[in-house]
Amino acid sequence: FTTALALPSETEGRPRVGFFPGSTIGNFKPDEVVAFLAGAKRLLGPGAGFLVGLDLAKDEATLVAAYDDAQGVTAAFNLNLLSRINRELDGDFDLAAFEHRAIWNAVESRVEMHLVSCKDQIVTVAGHSFAFTAGETIHTENSYKFTVTGFEKLAGRAGWKLERCWESPAPSFAMVLLRA
Repeated sequence: FTTALALPSETEGRPRVGFFPGSTIGNFKPDEVVAFLAGAKRLLGPGAGFLVGLDLAKDEATLVAAYDDAQGVTAAFNLNLLSRINRELDGDFDLAAFEHRAIWNAVESRVEMHLVSCKDQIVTVAGHSFAFTAGETIHTENSYKFTVTGFEKLAGRAGWKLERCWESPAPSFAMVLLRA
């Protein structure tokens, strides 16, 4: 979805609506959101609509619990990065020597995923050694959360106007309709 596309010529001169569901846009940094939205505007053309899903900012406890779930799904996903490094880059990470941690960064409005070293250790990857101290983290991923007003400003920088917004009851999620 970050690679430029060309729409079929049959859509020329017809109303176009793009659809970006879920909350995938939260994986982009704010400047990347603007660039993505600007690209979508170029693709869809004048007068187009763009329906975008947003994971809304919530209280810290709710967000951390969602990304540090009791079932350990997110932890397994995060630790899989080390497994892939071991497999694909001849690494020797001891997965049991790292723990998953989700941290809410209120300043950046994002949940950060980290892998925390449980002890002092040296890891080798592709023939290079890396030293980790106990408590040191590897920042692996961000998941940005939005306010509708904040997203409207990002969309405005890309040339879109917010036409309509639908929020879930909590509210925890929103669908916004942007207009070019």
